[in-house]
Amino acid sequence: MSPAGLLYPDDSSIKNLHAKLTQAAQDLNTPDHHLRKLLDRPGRFFDFSIGIDGFLMDFSRQRLDKNALALLREAQVLSSALEKFRAMTQGEIVNPTENRAALHTAARGSGTSPLLFKEIDVKQQMQQVNKKIGQFCQSVHDGKICSASGKPFTQAVVIGIGGSYLGCEFVYQALADSDRIMDLLFLPNVDIDNFARVIEAIDKETTLWIVISKSYTTTETMANLNQVSTWLKDQGIRPEDHMVTITAKGSPGDDPDTPVLESFYMFDFIGGRYSVSSAVGGLPLSLALGYDVFQRFLDGCRIMDTHVLESLPENNIALTAALISIWNTLYMGYPAQAIIPYASRLARLSPHVQQLYMESLGKSVSPEGQILSQPAGTIIFGEPGTNAQHSFFQLAHQGRAFPIDFIGVKSPGYSGLQAMSKGVSNHQELWANLLAQAGALALGRSSEDPARNFDGNRPSTIITIDNLKPENVGMLLSFYEARTVLEGFILGVNPFDQFGVELGKVMAGDIRKEMAAKNQDPSYTFACKSQTDNFYLDLLFR
Repeated sequence: MSPAGLLYPDDSSIKNLHAKLTQAAQDLNTPDHHLRKLLDRPGRFFDFSIGIDGFLMDFSRQRLDKNALALLREAQVLSSALEKFRAMTQGEIVNPTENRAALHTAARGSGTSPLLFKEIDVKQQMQQVNKKIGQFCQSVHDGKICSASGKPFTQAVVIGIGGSYLGCEFVYQALADSDRIMDLLFLPNVDIDNFARVIEAIDKETTLWIVISKSYTTTETMANLNQVSTWLKDQGIRPEDHMVTITAKGSPGDDPDTPVLESFYMFDFIGGRYSVSSAVGGLPLSLALGYDVFQRFLDGCRIMDTHVLESLPENNIALTAALISIWNTLYMGYPAQAIIPYASRLARLSPHVQQLYMESLGKSVSPEGQILSQPAGTIIFGEPGTNAQHSFFQLAHQGRAFPIDFIGVKSPGYSGLQAMSKGVSNHQELWANLLAQAGALALGRSSEDPARNFDGNRPSTIITIDNLKPENVGMLLSFYEARTVLEGFILGVNPFDQFGVELGKVMAGDIRKEMAAKNQDPSYTFACKSQTDNFYLDLLFR
């Protein structure tokens, strides 16, 4: 496989393609290629949309023509992106800076055929963990495993940060309807007020705490664990009677001398932001919604995984989305991308993809350490529609343009009485707004009053799923994972390391030592390297 990427071209073919794509972008920046013109072309929708059962991606409103799309597909070929994706699923080292595989897709793998990595059957290991999750959750739901007071557990709180909670929170909110078995809450932020809100919302006697940390040393998670343990003891409850851990084998959280109700393993070859389909999501989601619901979610992930692996490049949904993202960022010059789900239960999708994408692709060097021609990645943000329309869509329509993923759900989760307003139901009104916003961004509207003039020509994609059943939410999650990984391979970055997270943590450690010294000796004078830091610490300790 060629190591070439668009951001560090190492051969003439990539350089030549880059020049062609740059020219194609210039060609599309003409009045004849305004989206009003492109959308009028016969067959535009059918030529620029791809779907599988339950999932459709319509990119007819992207500022693309067939020539640009064909050139982008050459980038996939030259970078061997699909071959690398396939190698990833088979356990090859695709995270060279940490010498690791990236086997999140194996967490939803089916069948008995082994998947070996370092002489370990990865698939079997994960299936064993899942079996243990299923048995544990059934015992909790049946009341065989209960609280110290003898009452059944009715709530669970996840103690974890970043990838240890964001994806799980997204899936929980997407699937948590009236049939949920237990309420699920999250304690990610080290802010003490986050803890205060959690304990105000729970019954201390019937709450199970789930501690998620691969190393069991993550500073924020350990601080929150210490806060929760101290509080439980103060309430007369032994923490070990109300806690489970999800951690790496042999970590401090897996130590027999640190007793808990149960411990479940997570693995080095699954990064946090890709871990929703592992025990990181499996245990909390199975407790809250039922193990069968989690398995159906995995089925949906597997459907999209299989599509990405087996479909032709021109029919590959995630690959095409990755190419469009590269086009908009590198060649059309858009500064950000928004993800707007027109479904309130998908409200946490944008924060999850924020971390997934920006932590994976926010890089400035290749896996081999070569400086990229420009930094990779873009800014991801979002808010559910129609809320977003009353928040930042003024900028979307008349300020600095940015591409948008509009996500529509054909059938809502709520099936009860729906009132009619202006002749339509709320769900129909939601769809009217989704379609109108995508159309207005693309077409615009001319006015002699400059303040009321809309230039249009602003790109968007409409993604639809049939409903919010577990299979469809699984497909949506896997789509964004695959799109991110493929984009990384095409750009020529490692989408699995995250060294940019570490510097701030190191510097926080130095400041923490100063605070600890002051706590021990109130007369201590702060000695940070930064005068500014000393000023704020003095302010904090007054």
